[in-house]
Amino acid sequence: MTGGTVQRAIARPYSSMSGFESTRPSHCPDAIAPDGSEVRVLLRLAGGSMAQFTLPAGQTSVPAAHRTVDEIWFFTAGRGEMWRQLGEQEEIVAVSPGVCITIPVGTRFQFRALGEEPLVAIGITMPPWPGPGETLDVTGPWTPTVAAGSG
Repeated sequence: MTGGTVQRAIARPYSSMSGFESTRPSHCPDAIAPDGSEVRVLLRLAGGSMAQFTLPAGQTSVPAAHRTVDEIWFFTAGRGEMWRQLGEQEEIVAVSPGVCITIPVGTRFQFRALGEEPLVAIGITMPPWPGPGETLDVTGPWTPTVAAGSG
């Protein structure tokens, strides 16, 4: 980072890359996701957006599915489990730092933080997150312990 400047990109649409952007996750969440995780918006381009998702220790998300976006998540802290179901394919995978997963459009998913620390992931959304109405309510394998946000 040059010159100590940090710029935040929150819901700013791009038609194409017009310059360089740099940011760091904020201390406080920018939003609560429809799955109940804390969202810290990072950057956004025409083809995708990036955010940090945090689920507090011992908590279970609200199950959800996306109408129009694909996601890739890379876990950076904590440990937990991620349930995903798309058609006949279903699995629960252990997640911890270094694990990377995909959430294709239409996939039902739910995750939970196990242990003493929050579960943290960096997520790429393609195309960029469109806003309220993107998430479908679904049923999952666990009882949620957090409240859904508006996204």
